Amino acid sequence: MAKTELNPKVDAFLSKPSTWQTEFKALREIAITFELEEEFKWGKPCYALDGKNVFLIHGFKNYCALLFMKGALLRDPDNILVQQTENVQAARQIRFTNLQEILDQKEILKTYIQNAMEVEKAGLEVELKPREETPIPEELLLKFEELPALKTAFEALTPGRQKAYLLYFAAPKQSKTRVSRIEKYEATILDGLGLND
Repeated sequence: MAKTELNPKVDAFLSKPSTWQTEFKALREIAITFELEEEFKWGKPCYALDGKNVFLIHGFKNYCALLFMKGALLRDPDNILVQQTENVQAARQIRFTNLQEILDQKEILKTYIQNAMEVEKAGLEVELKPREETPIPEELLLKFEELPALKTAFEALTPGRQKAYLLYFAAPKQSKTRVSRIEKYEATILDGLGLND
């Protein structure tokens, strides 16, 4: 099997110090044993087959992960696929909190990657449920009027991130609590990040 051609943008990303640098490098070593296109999308190493995204490598505060774009269609004999939030329909993650977990599961990870490639080769698609419109709390609409840059940044977020914020902001019964939540996450939204990023 031919190895993946290394992408200089991923090399640059991996050369920068980060919390998960060692783990990212180990995941990349596994990824490039397959004949995939190594790309750099959404600020992350992403692996594609014939131009279709198969999985990416990313990190959060408490874990790093392989995220399979069509993970909902994968066989999961080891019960390690995680649905990031209840609103995520297609993608699934395999999460790691240290390098040893990756090394211990190396062969299992290769099986999951192979399965993900087979799903893509077969042209399978996740049947998505129609998205329900999530109402925007009045307090957030007022904040959008006060700060148009916040509205622009919010609209640039993925639909899943928008929905997570809307559900979180709307949950409290008292208006002052909703306002407090919105103010707490204002800078996060302006930075283009989701509620749990």
